[in-house]
Amino acid sequence: MNAQLRGRMVNPWLAATVSFLPIVFVFVTLFLVMPTPLPSLESLGKMPWYAPLGGLAGAVAVFGGLAFIDKVGAGPFNGLTLTANIITSLALDTFGLFGLQASGFKPLPWLGGLLMAVGVVFIARSAGKKDEGESHGVGGKLLYPFILVAGALMAIGVVWNAQLRGALVNPWLAATVSFLPVVFAFALLTLLKPTPLPTREDLAGVRWWMPLAGLTGAVAVFAGLLFVDKVGAGALNGLLITANLLTSVALDHFGWLGMRQVKAGPPRLLGAALMIGGIVLISAF
Repeated sequence: MNAQLRGRMVNPWLAATVSFLPIVFVFVTLFLVMPTPLPSLESLGKMPWYAPLGGLAGAVAVFGGLAFIDKVGAGPFNGLTLTANIITSLALDTFGLFGLQASGFKPLPWLGGLLMAVGVVFIARSAGKKDEGESHGVGGKLLYPFILVAGALMAIGVVWNAQLRGALVNPWLAATVSFLPVVFAFALLTLLKPTPLPTREDLAGVRWWMPLAGLTGAVAVFAGLLFVDKVGAGALNGLLITANLLTSVALDHFGWLGMRQVKAGPPRLLGAALMIGGIVLISAF
């Protein structure tokens, strides 16, 4: 949905702003409808300084997609970001980083993470076959460390959002505070780089569901706000990534939402099976 919106809005920063604005509107509305409970001065005093930046940390991957995906290819980009997400999530649980309860090293969840990473590679490589004819060169590979950092920040952002939720008490207020810096950042970038702009013909092609793309992603952020401290970062992010990629495979296979139809061949199905096996190991142990 974001890709379709990006195509119609032409300017990637404008597209990102349009994508995130409905999220803030919805969460502000929900907060006004359910304004209690409210945080106390004590809970605010205990809030880590980085907690309100959880949404911005996750948006780094959005920026990476906007800036780097045409330079490294869709397959490598998604494979790197999601693999970094999985490994970082397991490390957060193992060592108890950012206030999570340390679970210690458990070999089976890490084996599950390895299986998921291999599954991501199979799906990403098969998804990126159209990039094989293009040479992204050494310059593209130099971007790999930045893409890995973006993937790691996706996982860390979920934990920061959970801490924000604990400090602000009200989940709707926490979600609003999490997304406000993201909208500010993308709106500022739009003002700094206001061109190119969409034409009337571009805007006429905007379907009603395209601006709601950000809202679909916000569901995952809200899930992190509520559940990461209950199920752990590894299980939460593993489930989100698995559902994400399996849905992506289905979207391609059936050509839903205007996607070019790409049948799910053996590599994709093997990748999906490995990811399911991996999340079982992470969740069960």
